[in-house]
Amino acid sequence: MIKLSEIKKYSKKSAYSYSFGAYPTFQLIEKKEQFVECVLMHSKTSDEIKEKIESLCKKKGINVQQNDKVIEKITDKNNIYLIGVFRKYNTSVDDEKNHVVLVNPSDAGNLGTIIRTCIGFGIDNLAIIQQAVDIYNPKTIRASMGAIFELNFQYFSTFEEYYSKYARNRKIYPFMLKGDTILGQFQHDDRYNFSLVFGNEASGLDDNFLKIGKSVVINHTNKIDSLNLSLATGIAIYEFTKNTISY
Repeated sequence: MIKLSEIKKYSKKSAYSYSFGAYPTFQLIEKKEQFVECVLMHSKTSDEIKEKIESLCKKKGINVQQNDKVIEKITDKNNIYLIGVFRKYNTSVDDEKNHVVLVNPSDAGNLGTIIRTCIGFGIDNLAIIQQAVDIYNPKTIRASMGAIFELNFQYFSTFEEYYSKYARNRKIYPFMLKGDTILGQFQHDDRYNFSLVFGNEASGLDDNFLKIGKSVVINHTNKIDSLNLSLATGIAIYEFTKNTISY
């Protein structure tokens, strides 16, 4: 078990990460209890949350410690009163499921929001192409509201690496401003799984992706140059799952 003296401000090189806030921490414990090292609780934690977390952790055999100094040391905000400390773990995307593929995503908040949207609409497999933001950054975990703990994710060095392993028997849809097909004006063939591919927040996908699968554009007015990555991803996910998802 990790010692309190070993708990430092998050680093990508660390073997541990943190769930900041009550809801992500409850999700961590419910979905990935085998990786939880301990739960840190602030003296300002509400009585209701304190009672719930202590009851849940007792049931799961997880150590709960109240330590204001450690919490304040590892957080940038003053309103975080519950933290789950957990070991990083490895997962792989499932070849038999639909995928979202993010090429070089750079913003932790966007990544967390995309993860939350994926899980909300039944896509639980995410491929991430390097160079990319760290999925275990606590900002990503908090933005996902704990949805990350429902996710299969996998990093790839290049899109070609992903494509060579998972393109077989699936349809690839790169989303691009130069896309050949307008979203909503074609029907995906449900006999095949799909991969929805999105580029970096600043630069999108390069023109090479026009040669891969069926390139798609989300139409919008010419009063903006592009959509935010997390918003574009959400629109695409909804369009592809609206007729199949069970609510």
